[in-house]
Amino acid sequence: MTWSALCPAGATDKRSMRGLADFDVAVVGGGLMGCTTALHLARGGMRVAVVERGPLCRAASGANPGTLSMQTKRAALLPYALKGWELWKTAPRWLGMDMGFAVRGGLTLAFNDADAALLEAVMEERRAAGAPIEIIGANRARQIEPGLSRHVTLASYCAIDGYANSTLTGKAFRVALKRDEVDVREGWPVEGIERDGGGFILRCADNAVRARRIVLAGGVWLKKMGVWLGVDLPVECRVPQVVVTERMGPVMGPIIGVANKLLTLKQAANGTILIGGGWPGIGDTEVGGIHAIPKSVVANIRLARHAIPAIGRARIMRTWLGLAAAGPDWLPLVGDLPGVADAFVIGAARSGFTHGPFLGKLLAQHILGEEPEMPLFDPATRIAAPADPLLPGR
Repeated sequence: MTWSALCPAGATDKRSMRGLADFDVAVVGGGLMGCTTALHLARGGMRVAVVERGPLCRAASGANPGTLSMQTKRAALLPYALKGWELWKTAPRWLGMDMGFAVRGGLTLAFNDADAALLEAVMEERRAAGAPIEIIGANRARQIEPGLSRHVTLASYCAIDGYANSTLTGKAFRVALKRDEVDVREGWPVEGIERDGGGFILRCADNAVRARRIVLAGGVWLKKMGVWLGVDLPVECRVPQVVVTERMGPVMGPIIGVANKLLTLKQAANGTILIGGGWPGIGDTEVGGIHAIPKSVVANIRLARHAIPAIGRARIMRTWLGLAAAGPDWLPLVGDLPGVADAFVIGAARSGFTHGPFLGKLLAQHILGEEPEMPLFDPATRIAAPADPLLPGR
């Protein structure tokens, strides 16, 4: 598609189409990683647009329980998670808003010998990668959290585990991006991306945005975005669910998890308890989260009560569903989009809420021509891509 096809009949100025503008970078997707990338690019002197199909940070970025745990990260991601943890802690300084950051410590529990062996092996690997994790016995675990059940046989403990309020991310980034003169376009679903000379055109219904470079930051929609550019991105859509109880008096202090990864559990400052983990709901990229699976909700609650019996006194008030992108190896895609010059991708990170702000900062450093503080997760190492199908003459 050419500029003449996008401009109204009789128009002589390419900018005359409603909504058309030129940017150094257009970020497609207004989640946590896309917003952080855009913010640092703008602070690096680039003219940036964020184009988002709905409100900012309303999918995975705002629907996750906000857990900041070093015990749930793959060893390869821990150096990035530690940097991300620091960014959440210092959010008032770089983002301009307190994100409800709280350090509560975290316990990961084993209930039998097999889980205990798994716990020791996994946490030793993560400790070697830099996480301040220690293996402790059941008695020590109960000293840290007296509300634990008698079923615990072994535990690991990380003193810096905590959380931030994920529901504040959209509000915080909306203010920060506009303060740094990023053009934020919420409610602009991108329907396709075209090449035009040395840049790209983002088609959005009867509007369009033109940019010299693009960043694909669309979360579970990354696979669809890759197709527009001829690249098959290895991204899957997962539908995690979170159960929320009524408010109740204090029943637990630390963040709680289990060795088999099917539980994340914490009590918020307002007294509600958030119960999550590996239990899925039902949904897809077309309609979002549709509904929770009742048997998964029940199983999740039972596991939570198995860890903290006092939770049995609470009534369940609601559940919510998010859409989370995941790569086949649980590591993110961050870097150049293979085979497409001036195009970049960021996303598909498991537990991406923790390290997402730091990954966005790294990609911005790369685009600005700086040396990133840590290596990127180069998509080319996991994607077999052809030469750029959108270059002139192809």
